[in-house]
Amino acid sequence: MKAILCRAIADDITTVQLEEVTPPPLGPGDARIRIRAAAVNFPDILTIQGKYQHKPDLPFTPGTEAAGDVIETGGAVTKVKVGDRVIVGGQGCYAEEAVRDASSLRPIPDDVDYAQAASFTVGYLTAYVALVRRAELQKGECLLVHGAAGGMGLAAVDLGKALGARVIATASSEEKRTFLKTYGADHVLPSSGFREAVKAITNGGADVIYDPVGGDVFDESARCIAFNGRLLIIGFTSGRIPSINVNMPLIKGYSIVGVRAGEYGRKFPEKGRENMAAIDKLLADHKIHPHISARYPLAHAVEAMQSLQTRKAIGKVVIEP
Repeated sequence: MKAILCRAIADDITTVQLEEVTPPPLGPGDARIRIRAAAVNFPDILTIQGKYQHKPDLPFTPGTEAAGDVIETGGAVTKVKVGDRVIVGGQGCYAEEAVRDASSLRPIPDDVDYAQAASFTVGYLTAYVALVRRAELQKGECLLVHGAAGGMGLAAVDLGKALGARVIATASSEEKRTFLKTYGADHVLPSSGFREAVKAITNGGADVIYDPVGGDVFDESARCIAFNGRLLIIGFTSGRIPSINVNMPLIKGYSIVGVRAGEYGRKFPEKGRENMAAIDKLLADHKIHPHISARYPLAHAVEAMQSLQTRKAIGKVVIEP
């Protein structure tokens, strides 16, 4: 089978290559999946560069979420059968095939395509843990989402609307802001200089702020948040990890809340299962709408990742082996 292989850690992601590799062996509790779509995420790039907390042994195949068809099962497998359409997690998704413990596979709803099934888990699970578990977002509250046209931000916009929030979205370009208006955001603003506009729209400040950007965006967010607000720390795509004088949240009465969706599920396994079931149901019920902006063949995986590096992508990018 063909797979993208990373043989050396490097800042330059063009060093990864498409190679012919031996398919992984099948254990008694495993299923072999023919991958039809694999999502591209920033951690895939960071892993190749050695900058992510998870550091797989070399050589490795990038990619941690995909969807496809079960083509073979081990003798002890009862949960899935050949022909089932399934959602796949775990390292090694930039490939034609993957082998997984059958118990980890989740069914794809009948009317959901492979690209959407492959690309919604990471973004919507993060948004769900952030908005539902950590912020306890309430219907009618005002949610400010930064980096709103990216995969993580767009999931928060979509889920926020599904939860009944009033959503303000920020984005860096006019193209992205125009898209966000059509996607359902109630208000759309530039990604800098938004402070006074947010305060005017909300009559004082946003109740919940979803920040995967950090840097200057965090600094400005801390000045347009409501009393009893929740400022959610998702990541630092700006490259700068901000800091704050703690008298500000004291005086303004807001909370700064860290969000790690995967770790939340590991710490609270039962809640983690509930979270996954919740986003699966939202997808099956068409209450969330993952947006795919571009599709690339496996041989063009580097180009797919570069579309994220250059901030050209809106929503999700997928590779279709």
